[in-house]
Amino acid sequence: MNEGGRRRAEPWWEHSLVQLTLVRFREFWREPEAVFWVFIFPILLAAGLGIAFRSRPAEVVKVAVDSEALAAALRTEPSLAVQVMPERAGEQALRVGRIVLFAAGAAPVRFRYDDTNPDARLARLLSERALQRAAGAGAAAAVAEEVVREPGSRYIDFLIPGLLGMNIMGSGMWGVGFAIVDARRKKLLKRLVASPMSKTEYLLSFLLSRLSLLLVEVLALLGFGALVFGVPVRGALWELVAICLLSSLAFSALGLLIASRAQTIEAASGLMNFVMLPMWVFSGVFFSSERFPDVLQPFIRLLPLTAVIDALRAHMLEGASLGSLGAQTAVIGGWLAASFFAALKLFRWR
Repeated sequence: MNEGGRRRAEPWWEHSLVQLTLVRFREFWREPEAVFWVFIFPILLAAGLGIAFRSRPAEVVKVAVDSEALAAALRTEPSLAVQVMPERAGEQALRVGRIVLFAAGAAPVRFRYDDTNPDARLARLLSERALQRAAGAGAAAAVAEEVVREPGSRYIDFLIPGLLGMNIMGSGMWGVGFAIVDARRKKLLKRLVASPMSKTEYLLSFLLSRLSLLLVEVLALLGFGALVFGVPVRGALWELVAICLLSSLAFSALGLLIASRAQTIEAASGLMNFVMLPMWVFSGVFFSSERFPDVLQPFIRLLPLTAVIDALRAHMLEGASLGSLGAQTAVIGGWLAASFFAALKLFRWR
């Protein structure tokens, strides 16, 4: 109030609406998870996808032929990467998507390819052009085609193993990490300190509990892919179960490590997003990790999700045995052992 009894006009910055608005800004900036998703995540995602889909020379498509003479003719086309292999091996490579076209025979040359695949259609045109060039301007190259549409070489076949690996990672890390942090936040862990239970038993119980849900997760996605889209599982089922089991344990152990010191749900969520973001971008869930530069490939191969997805794709689409996946299982097992023992050392009850 002023001397005349009238209320003094307050400065605009002291107005209640301005102060309440400033409070909302401060609340936002004090939430690291909100800052991460609003500002950091879009920038990192744009950077990763920008690198993967950067401007590059025209794509080279992979084809195979059954003779050196045919290979010499097709190699005059610089956009074709030509391999020589027997017909049975070529058909297998075409079936699992390692090549997009197989050419065999002479006069006519038979092209086998999936006409629903844009790369395969491009390879067919380039191959015919190379044969026409080899035949000369005055002659017509004799060609025939055989369209094949087998499961294993489609994008949905590529996608389902990637989604399965991403689902195993998310359920393992979120399910375990949030449960531990929530118990610590509610002071439940303090009560468990006085019990005869060891730290190892407590943490192992989280890893084993994930196994009860693993079967449902795997069957739901694989069953949908098989029934709706005919996605194949060409390897032994027990080996697929072993890969999923090892993968789930590895990601659950990583969730234990992240939650070993976190005090709040927000802190645990921020750490998990920070750990999972490189794998979402680099590990080849939605597109091949080979799109990234060669200098990044050693780092990408050491990511646990990359190893999981590579193992699942090789097993499901190519029928690779568990014994032939030693490199991938070694990476997954290494993350399991390192994460669990690090969690044992760093875990704090309070």
